Amino acid sequence: MRVVQTELSEAEHGLLEAYVKSRGTTIKEAVREAVRKMTLRDQVDPEDPVFRAFPLTKKPGKLRNAAEEHDRHLYGSAP
Repeated sequence: MRVVQTELSEAEHGLLEAYVKSRGTTIKEAVREAVRKMTLRDQVDPEDPVFRAFPLTKKPGKLRNAAEEHDRHLYGSAP
């Protein structure tokens, strides 16, 4: 673990205290959560074919190799 220090205005500290009190957590955990939210990309691309792919075929029946070749069925052949 690394130690990080900063200074907050009275207003910022008051907001932080109210936030942690309302959620039953600590300042330390709230700051860690804020860092993770600011730095980690946690978004879904709605254009990703996986969200538009079903059904995988237009014909009735099952794909025999869907488990092994799901990337090819979803995204097409690699160039």
